[in-house]
Amino acid sequence: MGGSGFNLRRIFFGMAILGVFLLAGCSFAPRYRKPATPTPVAFKELTPETAKEVDGWKTAEPNDASLRGQWWKVFNDAELNALEDQVNISNQTVAAALANFLSARAIVKQNRSQFFPALTANPSVTRSRQASRTSTSSRSSGSGSGGFSPGPNTFTEYSLPIDASWEPDLWGRVRNLTRASRYEAQATIGDLENTRLTVQAEVASDYFQIRSLDGQKKLLDDAVVAYKESLRLTQVRHQTGIASDQDVAQAEIQLDSAEAQATDISIQRAQLEHAVAVLIGKAPADFSIPIAPLFTKPVAVPFGVPSQLLERRPDIAAAERRVAEANAQIGVARSAYFPAITLSASGGYQSESTVNLFSGPALFWSLGAAAAQTIFDAGNKFAVTAQAKAQYQARVADYRQTVLSAFQDVEDNLAALRLLSQEIQQQDATVAAAQRYLNLANDRYKLGIDSYLNVITAQTVLLNNQRTAMNLRFSQMNATVQLVKAIGGGWSGDLTQPSDRKS
Repeated sequence: MGGSGFNLRRIFFGMAILGVFLLAGCSFAPRYRKPATPTPVAFKELTPETAKEVDGWKTAEPNDASLRGQWWKVFNDAELNALEDQVNISNQTVAAALANFLSARAIVKQNRSQFFPALTANPSVTRSRQASRTSTSSRSSGSGSGGFSPGPNTFTEYSLPIDASWEPDLWGRVRNLTRASRYEAQATIGDLENTRLTVQAEVASDYFQIRSLDGQKKLLDDAVVAYKESLRLTQVRHQTGIASDQDVAQAEIQLDSAEAQATDISIQRAQLEHAVAVLIGKAPADFSIPIAPLFTKPVAVPFGVPSQLLERRPDIAAAERRVAEANAQIGVARSAYFPAITLSASGGYQSESTVNLFSGPALFWSLGAAAAQTIFDAGNKFAVTAQAKAQYQARVADYRQTVLSAFQDVEDNLAALRLLSQEIQQQDATVAAAQRYLNLANDRYKLGIDSYLNVITAQTVLLNNQRTAMNLRFSQMNATVQLVKAIGGGWSGDLTQPSDRKS
């Protein structure tokens, strides 16, 4: 029994050793190189001349080439920090992206399992009875009944077979399939990080817009107070015969219009608050943001040269990994041109008694090999390979387009910040001029020089310019957030593991 068991173990051990050597077989995937992309030396908007004009970014200093981790903390807003902390915990879009990554990682393990033989065991116990015929003399003497008689024809059979089958990866099909799934898993990490960054930026943008609306609501509330006082004074002047009915009607229209605008602001704020609630995974009914006007100032966002952007954005990293995946799929398609070789082995014990089940005579085994090759497929394998090559070219184009879009995102927001800095200064000067215009209009109206229409016009001009200034400050904060997103936020990582580059 000991010798027979040793022979069986030696068979399976030999198959395993053979597998180790065959794992270093051929691979028909092209050698992978990261596709070249048009990368400028410097950003168009990032020059020494424009740097003096812009609030909201700065050239990176040594050891300060990127944001780290929780990028939103650069705004120094405790309320915003609390909201952003909820994204990783409760946002369902991020949760779905995480589940996609876990699924992709499981597929890697599934494909990797094909490197090894499949072992199956099918133990069984069979109790059976067979009928036996009586002898001829017994039938002639009339003994017995029906031509049959009992005998030792009932027995039990015990069987413990183990089967092994394995298709060695001679042509690199499994190896390239595993690589492709590993690259896809790495790409889903990039998708996860990009989804997280997108949601974080949306929370920040909505938050600053809410603060901007709070500021506009305060402007309108202050205007309503001022307009009520103007209406009261106009009514008094009308009672003394100084002002006309038309002046009173104009004052009432102006007050009603300001109150309506304030109500409209409240609608927009409520809807944005609901949007933020969903982004952090809460029901709108259970969430609210305290009212506070926008006072946050733009911050300096450090970043480096355009080439660093290729390593900073998770969507670029994900697109590059999918190029590598498509390259490995070419090797999978090419391997179909070669025969599939399958090695099989069976062994085990079979006996009518448990006592003798593991004895030498009860041992059985067999070894075999088979090869399968399609002789004619009407160009199917050629078409599959051509499809894989075309998909590779599509992935390369997607990667390059992602890179170009990333450069555009950065340039767009750099330009927005540069021009908004100028526009805000211009708008602040406009607001100051509008305030002087209102002061003069009030004085001239009180002196009876001009009609009340001039006061209403001046008040409207001032309010509109104040709201425009508030909107510009929100645009500046939003452009800062979008710039942070465009340079990859606080993410800084390489989706390619060292082992991947060696494989």
